[in-house]
Amino acid sequence: MNTIKLDDYSIHLGPLGENFRGYLRKGNYNQVFIIVDENTRADCLPLLEKEAGEIPFEIIEIQSGETNKNISTCTQIWQQMMAQGGGRRDLTINLGGGVIGDMGGFCASTFKRGMDFIQMPTTLLSQVDASVGGKLGIDFAEIKNSIGLFKNPLAVIVCPEFLKTLSPRELRSGFAEVIKHSLIADAGQWTELQQIEKMEVSHAVKFLERSILIKKNIVEADPFEAGLRKVLNFGHTIGHALESNALNTDRPLLHGEAIAAGMICESYLSLKKGLLPRDLDQITRFLLKQYGKHDFGTDSYQKLLALMQQDKKNDTAEINFTMLKSPGEALFNQIAKEAEIAESLDYYRQQ
Repeated sequence: MNTIKLDDYSIHLGPLGENFRGYLRKGNYNQVFIIVDENTRADCLPLLEKEAGEIPFEIIEIQSGETNKNISTCTQIWQQMMAQGGGRRDLTINLGGGVIGDMGGFCASTFKRGMDFIQMPTTLLSQVDASVGGKLGIDFAEIKNSIGLFKNPLAVIVCPEFLKTLSPRELRSGFAEVIKHSLIADAGQWTELQQIEKMEVSHAVKFLERSILIKKNIVEADPFEAGLRKVLNFGHTIGHALESNALNTDRPLLHGEAIAAGMICESYLSLKKGLLPRDLDQITRFLLKQYGKHDFGTDSYQKLLALMQQDKKNDTAEINFTMLKSPGEALFNQIAKEAEIAESLDYYRQQ
């Protein structure tokens, strides 16, 4: 197992094994909660149970999906912790994707002013992105991650075996964050990714550690998103708005699908700002080949812009972006006017 050390916790990459059991033993916890959804309970929990051996734990099951990443689900989690006599000498293990990692960590960090938690991400998206960096939270008033805090886990355990449980669509969704990491910080990896015709688990495993290291290095340099860490938001200002807008329709988007569309739009904005002279066509073609196109009309623009105005990254009334100077080099705190944003949405729709 490879270990990536951060300032106050470690990311373990490989089989669950002894590292997992070691954290359970040395913590001398009163009890262990494992938060799952119906999918990770069926597909991932058996492997964890096998590795845990005779160490007892309490299972808290929630419903999967971004629509359930809200205060109501948190209340359910806290009620079950309370019913089991949970307290600060307990441990929570978040066994799932970004929804469980964000929300489970948020619940563990706030219940009775906080208990230890371990992130055990089961999707590619959460393994390379959501589980790294200590961002926790829930969605509120249609705004993604608008209630939350920064709190690092006891550890992150990334087991590639879990990737075999993903559907092709979920795997593709996770690859959007790998692509994003490449575009903002690793031009060589971006070149390699373009050779992929169809995304497979073997490709995910190949890029897993490199992608985690990109995020780790950025997070360590700026743990509370005061500056550099904002580059990780490339594709997310428009992408989050598209994701939120589609959430309650009959065609909701997975996070990575929305971010792929956002990266196309924000690459267009980069070109309009004179920052990306040659690469827009290449970025657009590759992302459309992998993710297809999300259909939305001009009648949704005002709602999308309103959602972007609510983005927590905005320091003023202006909408804040990360833009590309070139593949592998990004600039944060870039501003675009509403007319320019609408033009980028037009560009995407016309492809």
